[in-house]
Amino acid sequence: MADQQPIRIERALISLSDKTGLVEFARGLIDCGVTLLSTGGTARAIAEAGLAVSDVETVTGFPEILGGRVKTLHPKVHGGLLAIRGDAEHDAQMVEHGIAPIDLVAVTLYPFEEAWARGARPQELVETIDIGGPAMIRAAAKNSAAVTVIVDPADYPTVLEAMRQSGGEVPAAMRRALAAKAFVRTAAYDAMIGNWLSAACGGDSGRWAAVGGRLIERLRYGENPQQMAGFYATGEPRPGVATARQLQGKELSYNNIADADAAFECVAEFDPAAAPAAVIVKHANPCGAALGATLEEAYRLALRADPVSAFGGIVAFNRPLDQAAARAVSAIFTEVVMAPGADAEALAILAKAKNLRVLVTDGMPDPAAAGTSFRSVAGGFLVQSRDNAALDASQLKVVTRAKPSADEMADMLFAMKIAKHVKSNAIVLAKDGATVGIGAGQMSRVDSSRMAIEKAKEAARAAGLDRSLSEGAVVASDAFFPFPDGLLAAVAGGARAVIQPGGSVRDGEVIAAADAAGISMVFTGLRHFRH
Repeated sequence: MADQQPIRIERALISLSDKTGLVEFARGLIDCGVTLLSTGGTARAIAEAGLAVSDVETVTGFPEILGGRVKTLHPKVHGGLLAIRGDAEHDAQMVEHGIAPIDLVAVTLYPFEEAWARGARPQELVETIDIGGPAMIRAAAKNSAAVTVIVDPADYPTVLEAMRQSGGEVPAAMRRALAAKAFVRTAAYDAMIGNWLSAACGGDSGRWAAVGGRLIERLRYGENPQQMAGFYATGEPRPGVATARQLQGKELSYNNIADADAAFECVAEFDPAAAPAAVIVKHANPCGAALGATLEEAYRLALRADPVSAFGGIVAFNRPLDQAAARAVSAIFTEVVMAPGADAEALAILAKAKNLRVLVTDGMPDPAAAGTSFRSVAGGFLVQSRDNAALDASQLKVVTRAKPSADEMADMLFAMKIAKHVKSNAIVLAKDGATVGIGAGQMSRVDSSRMAIEKAKEAARAAGLDRSLSEGAVVASDAFFPFPDGLLAAVAGGARAVIQPGGSVRDGEVIAAADAAGISMVFTGLRHFRH
């Protein structure tokens, strides 16, 4: 096979946006007898290091034009990359047109991802879309039977070592592996650009959908030790776990990352300017959430809802951490604490908890912002827009004879924000701006109601109270009650007001049951399934 033939690298083209390791790589190639071609700033950097390099213009006979938009899109470049070595027709055409082979290409693409992540304006983003770079990468990767393609500076030492050991050759298996990496790189790059443009058009890319990302960290394993895993950034400029700075603690696990994302997205539902908020997540579900006069109070109220589940959980705050909140969090074993920031006193306290990971994001995500989520299935993946719907009191419809009080209405809106982030079937009990019981992920809604009531009883016992925390609470349901039984289970536990989407064929029966129990109920018309 052609791709098993030894190919000595004699001519290389280098065009880099990221010039990390450039001079050392260029020197290593020259030491192996390679002639260098380059473009623009890359050629200048090589020449300034005292190394021999020819500008691509001397090969093409054509200058860079259109502000650098066109410089390598030329037959003398792409012919040199794509020609099949040893093919008589190709060899003849290369001689006829004065095209010389290019045996190695090193390209790092324009930094579109970085520009998008920092919120660059559309015109700047357009100018960071690389055209010539991906074209060269794909041409070289297609012809990996003869051409070595490098898209990652981390691969420079490996390629140079292979050349030194074999008299200037790169093994066929290495060329194929580098080609695979190259195609994945351009696919991820194009996916990010496509997703940015798609978002600007309403988020629907139509017939095709693309997922791409840059590796943040190779994880030790996935959900379980037998599973491989990596953490990738899509480039979306949204504060969260992918953009956070880790200030202390060992590396994050797959489950840490998933739970930290769930916690931070949930706590972001609450405006930091309105009130401090804390959310505790365990296994992707909130087990406690609360508002408070301070971060510490919010945390202690969230912890009260389920102190057993909170052990080894993830805690997220909507304001920068202060020392009082840090002291409270570090009092029990916590895997991760995440906030938009932290003061020096708080960090000094958290530093004493050696196994605690601390993440800061320098901002909060906007819960109303549009976005896209993906989920794999066998043979494909599902794509949907982010659930960015939000309720306000003017959208609610009171359907019972009893009317909720202002405090009950506030608690219902609070509870529904939490229910939006609880796995279906979701039931959330809340009182005075804090959850008191959560039923998550049950196959029937009545089971979720019973679980939430039992959690409220357990929390009361843990707090030394003589009655359940659910007494006088409101209950939120992420979807309609198909029968009165789920609602009645919450009422039996002391709930006095209900918020739910409505829309069941048995809404009349559920309303009648609420009226018979003397409680108030409002419909939202908005479902929050979370699977």
